[in-house]
Amino acid sequence: MPALRASQVGRQVCALLVDRDGDTRDMYAGFLRQCGFEVEEAQDGPEGLAKAFSCHPHVIITSTRLAGMSGFDLCRVLRADHLTSSIPIVVVTSETGADGRALSAGADSVLPKPCSPDALFREIKQLLLKAQAWRDQSHQVWSESEPARMDANPPDGPEPERKRVMLNHVHGRHVTTEPTTKPPALVCPNCYEPLRYIKSYIGGVSARHPEQWDYFECRTGCGAFQYRHRTRKLRQIS
Repeated sequence: MPALRASQVGRQVCALLVDRDGDTRDMYAGFLRQCGFEVEEAQDGPEGLAKAFSCHPHVIITSTRLAGMSGFDLCRVLRADHLTSSIPIVVVTSETGADGRALSAGADSVLPKPCSPDALFREIKQLLLKAQAWRDQSHQVWSESEPARMDANPPDGPEPERKRVMLNHVHGRHVTTEPTTKPPALVCPNCYEPLRYIKSYIGGVSARHPEQWDYFECRTGCGAFQYRHRTRKLRQIS
C-alpha cells in the first residue's frame, strides 16, 4: 500500500476528517492510518472547526452536510483565518452541483461520493506534495534574496560598538486587547459555541522572536481558555 512519508511534508502527516457518518469516518481513517497518517475526527462543523484550530492538520477532508455548520461554511471560515487559510481542503460530497459552491467557498478539491479510500488518498497526496513544493520554492526565493537585502546598504567605516542589553528587557511585555496579530475565531471544544475574546499577553525574548497568548472564555460557562500563537494550541485553563 502506498505511503506518504513524513519527510515529504516536514513531519508526520495529520489529516482531519469531518463527516457526520461514523462508518464513513472509520473507513477513511482506517485507510489513512495504514498509509502512515495521524488522523483526527469530527462529527459536525463546529467540532471540525475547533480541531482545525487546535490541531492545525496538514489536510482537511470534509463532507458538505454537517450539523451546526455546513461544509461550505466550514471552508469559508477556515479560509478567512490566517492560521488555517493555507491548509488544503478536500470536499467529499454526494450533493448535485456542489462542486462550484465548494470551490467558491475555498475547497482545493471536490470528490463525488461514493469515493474510495484509495482515490481520496491519491488526491490528498497530490495536494500535499503541491503544497510542499510551493513552500520549498518560497523558502528558496527568500534565501536567495536575503544576502542581497543585507548588503544593499553597507555601513560606512567601522561598525559602531553595540551596547549589550539583557534579552528579557528588549521586548516589552504587556497585556493588550488590540494585539498586532489578530486573535483567531475559536469555538469551545466542549460545547462548540464561539469563544469570547478577553485579552492578549505579549512577551518573548526579543522583538524578532515575539510570543502572543490570547485568552478566551466560553459564553455558556465551560471555562477559560488560552491560545498560544507559536504552537497554535488551545488549552483550557479553568
